[in-house]
Amino acid sequence: MSDENNTLKGQTEAKIAAGRKGNPDFMKGVDESIAQAKAFQQGANALDLNQIAPSFELPNQHGQSVQLTELLAKEAVVITFYRGSWCPYCNLQLKALQSRLPEIHALGAQLVAISPQVPDGSMSESDISNMDFLVLSDQNADVAASYGVAWQVPTFLLEHMRVDRGLDLESVKNGNSSILPIPATFVLDKQGKVTWRYVDVDVDYRTRSEPEDIINALKNLV
Repeated sequence: MSDENNTLKGQTEAKIAAGRKGNPDFMKGVDESIAQAKAFQQGANALDLNQIAPSFELPNQHGQSVQLTELLAKEAVVITFYRGSWCPYCNLQLKALQSRLPEIHALGAQLVAISPQVPDGSMSESDISNMDFLVLSDQNADVAASYGVAWQVPTFLLEHMRVDRGLDLESVKNGNSSILPIPATFVLDKQGKVTWRYVDVDVDYRTRSEPEDIINALKNLV
């Protein structure tokens, strides 16, 4: 993909640029909070290569229980953590992954997207829940924490979501509204071992792994 606009990075950078133009003070605050999080190395304790991924059991968007062990018994698993269907950067990422899903399946893997969003009717109607991969609800971000990718959201960001966007995270998550996952993707082999990962230790929620990198990681498993 030579055209930068066709990459997830290019699309994300365009959205960030639009945000800086439309609300420069807010974006400055985001930059400062991310710099502060980097100084405290939030995300530095994320699950590392060759470690066995913690098992979990979470509900999908229909309230049905899904176990990681059952998925791994069938095939390799790609786990990506995202904030919720309300996050435009997450939507860009998951739509990019949806477009590469046939390749992921052809390489013998299943994609699992995990967010703290509660599996209710509003989630079932979202574009994300209608995509052809598993969407799981980690309401209190306990699984994200076990993978080392949970982040304490700064107060000003929570206020921005509540006041400027009319987004009540406590209702959306039906749990701890101040904890969200940082951008992270893990490729697990059938034994549950992490063979590739993308973790933004800078906790910049505006950046994501490229689907092409995930595809290449899966090719190394074949």
